Amino acid sequence: MSVLRLKLPTDPRWVNIVEKNIEEILSDHAWCEQKAATNAITIVTNNPEYPDLVTDLLALAKEELEHFQMVHAIIRKRGLTFKREQKDKYVIELADYMKRSHSGSRVSALVERLLFSAMIEARSCERFKLLSENIRDAELAVFYRQLMESEAGHYTTFITYARKYGVGIDVEKRWREWIAFEDSVIARYGKSETIHG
Repeated sequence: MSVLRLKLPTDPRWVNIVEKNIEEILSDHAWCEQKAATNAITIVTNNPEYPDLVTDLLALAKEELEHFQMVHAIIRKRGLTFKREQKDKYVIELADYMKRSHSGSRVSALVERLLFSAMIEARSCERFKLLSENIRDAELAVFYRQLMESEAGHYTTFITYARKYGVGIDVEKRWREWIAFEDSVIARYGKSETIHG
């Protein structure tokens, strides 16, 4: 938590909710990975003038799709149903904040999108850590440990590029504001068998 700088930890009892519906959490997780890949491609599409960012986010998008494939393979191996995508209300709230927060400039839009992305990765990392340490399913405990480390790397990538290309913006101040906003949002979640629910 200290590395990710999140204020409010997830109640460990969330894992008990998850364990009652593994099919649901795996389906939701798969879609989270797909959306993370799409988000990275969107950033690339809107910011092709930054070659290092493009290179790193293409690699990140590929990794997210590989995670999508891995989760889908677990679903199939267990004979579970891969359910249709559901709206992620937590992410929707963060996206609305992102849209309200940028000044209208391209630089501001990029910084806010990168901080939005970092925030989701940070919370996902925290949730994966909780699963890896508390879920009774040994296979999933190992799986979520591996993914937790990957999500932490993605969080760092987004934060690093926000700092690098946020010329004229106090990125540290904006990140503190993002953390405070997320704290107010996440307090209402942790009660359903989804990654951010």
